[in-house]
Amino acid sequence: MERRTLGRTGISVSEFTLGTMMLGAWGNTDHGDAVAMVHAALDAGVNTVDTADMYSDGESEVIVGKALKGRRDDVVLATKFHNPMGPDANHRGNSRRWIMRAVEGSLRRLGTEWIDLYQVHRPDPDTDIDETLSALSDLVRQGKVRAIGTSAFPAEEIVEAQWAASAGGHTRFRSEQPPYSILARGIERDVLPTAQRHGMGVLTWSPLGAGWLSGKYGGGNGADPATAHRSAFLSGMYDLSVPGNRAKLEAVDELHKVAAEAGLSLPHLATAFARSHPAVSSVIIGPRTRGQLDDLLRGADARLDDEVLDRIDAIVPPGTDVARDLVFYSPPSITEPGLRRR
Repeated sequence: MERRTLGRTGISVSEFTLGTMMLGAWGNTDHGDAVAMVHAALDAGVNTVDTADMYSDGESEVIVGKALKGRRDDVVLATKFHNPMGPDANHRGNSRRWIMRAVEGSLRRLGTEWIDLYQVHRPDPDTDIDETLSALSDLVRQGKVRAIGTSAFPAEEIVEAQWAASAGGHTRFRSEQPPYSILARGIERDVLPTAQRHGMGVLTWSPLGAGWLSGKYGGGNGADPATAHRSAFLSGMYDLSVPGNRAKLEAVDELHKVAAEAGLSLPHLATAFARSHPAVSSVIIGPRTRGQLDDLLRGADARLDDEVLDRIDAIVPPGTDVARDLVFYSPPSITEPGLRRR
């Protein structure tokens, strides 16, 4: 598997990163099987593993820690903080108070003395970015963290953080982790160019567009996304009475044709597309089963020529999102009515 440098950090990362959100109670609950999946990815050439404290309430980090015993020095280990880790309002967010506690919890669960990339999982409007950067800089100086990054930060907040780091003499964010797929290309307009200008690496997630590009739906395969899931939550994500979902399915139908003519499965087309952007350092894949992992790894060598990329552009134009629900983060100024009404 080929490697790329994570921005200007000098850290070499594999083109695929193993995302572990589905290891634990949220997905694969068999720790032995989950550990074996991590080992299989490492044996296939993946050298970067991404997790977060919130995944299965810390269980994912525990599994990753088990899997990396004896192999830690050869792995670029990334984790994240921000989301609630219990009912206490101070056990979340981007404050110094929480960061200093959160990192100790992650280090303990991961069974390691350092984290290669410690990432802010989401922006926190209630915390000054200067405070967040100050705390993270202290962790870098203490040797507990090697580099720091963000996830789902809008371009304007990336720029603000870079300015704050320069003005305050802090360690600056070296990477961004946004959602990116053929169906969600909005970051091509601002986030990706901004990351490039500031020498930041980019680890993208959800290359299969929240399952729409998994190959299960569209393309005349007979699977109805509206009825394929037992849970009301998941079936709602694919409800075809929603205009955005109908637009996704129409795009997926066309993308099946492009993939078939390129001699690729739809998932391999999707992951190859995400890797094709020059700003992208690594694409995070998040399998739940060994079969899913093996299939995604088989697409590691897939490359898209200009003709295929042009056909994708004709279906989903550059810089556009088929539906806003694939973006996964909107600032409070949009989501909280009290901030946009008199």
